[in-house]
Amino acid sequence: MIILFDSTYFLTRSQDLSQYLISIYRDIHKFPELSLEEKRTSSKVAEELKKFGLKVRERVGGYGVIGHLKGGKEKPIIALRADMDALPIEEETGLPFSSQNPGVMHACGHDVHTTILLGAARILSEIKEHLPGSAEFIFQPAEETSSGAKAMISEGILDEVDEIYGFHNLPTLETGKIAIKYGAMMGSVDKIEFSVTGRGGHGAIPDMSIDPIVASSAIISGIQSIISREISPFEPAVITIGSINGGSSYNIIPSEVRIEGTVRTLDSEIRRKIEERLKELIGGIASSYRCLAMINYINMIPPLVNWDNNVDYLKRAASEILGEENCIEAKPILTGEDFTLYLEKKPGCFFWLGSKPTDGKEVSGLHSPKYRIDESCIPLGTAILTKLAYTRIGNIST
Repeated sequence: MIILFDSTYFLTRSQDLSQYLISIYRDIHKFPELSLEEKRTSSKVAEELKKFGLKVRERVGGYGVIGHLKGGKEKPIIALRADMDALPIEEETGLPFSSQNPGVMHACGHDVHTTILLGAARILSEIKEHLPGSAEFIFQPAEETSSGAKAMISEGILDEVDEIYGFHNLPTLETGKIAIKYGAMMGSVDKIEFSVTGRGGHGAIPDMSIDPIVASSAIISGIQSIISREISPFEPAVITIGSINGGSSYNIIPSEVRIEGTVRTLDSEIRRKIEERLKELIGGIASSYRCLAMINYINMIPPLVNWDNNVDYLKRAASEILGEENCIEAKPILTGEDFTLYLEKKPGCFFWLGSKPTDGKEVSGLHSPKYRIDESCIPLGTAILTKLAYTRIGNIST
């Protein structure tokens, strides 16, 4: 490949677009939309992509949008993905462009991701005659519910793609840095729902009842032994119970308790083992208290596992934009990301983009009502994606 555009070009062009990018970001931030409700956001994305001359598909997997940029040839195709949905959180940042939708906030920075990807689409569209292949820009709905990627994949969006890349901003990582890891980087996401049924009665006459609350308490405590005694302490895994519902009054033993929780791990075999043991222990402990347990274990998304070669490609591109010393190794984390479903189908990788505010105020993490970013991370993210896509389009044999 003849290098016509180097890292300096992409960084400079991204910086030149800063005012445009920040205006897009603030507009999307001001009007956040929940998963499966991204109508305004997706319309704005489609409108911008059409301005750049891209072929646009709308309503893909819900409110998903695909922008296709054809270079000299149709193949290879490098895909870049951003998510668009917000969270059911009341914003407390006090920003002049705070959410105008009560109870809804971009507290995870998907507005950042959408803006960065629009910037990459604009810059690459400006040099499309110099691209030997094509680029696919995937704007995904419903990441927060872990349903958007699956819905878009079911419509065949990856069929012709050769590689795919994604990212997430991180407000605890300094702006100007990225973090990435070979192999498993983020956790699987599973949900467990179960009911414990006994026999209701008067709280003062427990011997005439079968108490599902006592049984549930034993179950909640007992299942933690799976983590502490059946999984190696060197293998990250978590079982968290997040919801318990049972009873209607202080002096009534209920007939049923309903419980929900989540299971996270970085290893698919451990994931399978935890599922099996949860079913055994929940049923066994309930039975020992003369109760009946009904269990529904929902496999949602597997661990996010990066492809080694693609990590190398990303690190090389990011190093040219940020400097090699600013590309650090990410620590694995058990939060989930449905980008993993793309990586099951195609080579690629996922990375953290530093977005830590530098105004001296307290830094809040993802999903916080006080979550904020350093807006200068936006042109940096755009520069990294454009450099990566440009380089990979010119280096894949088809």
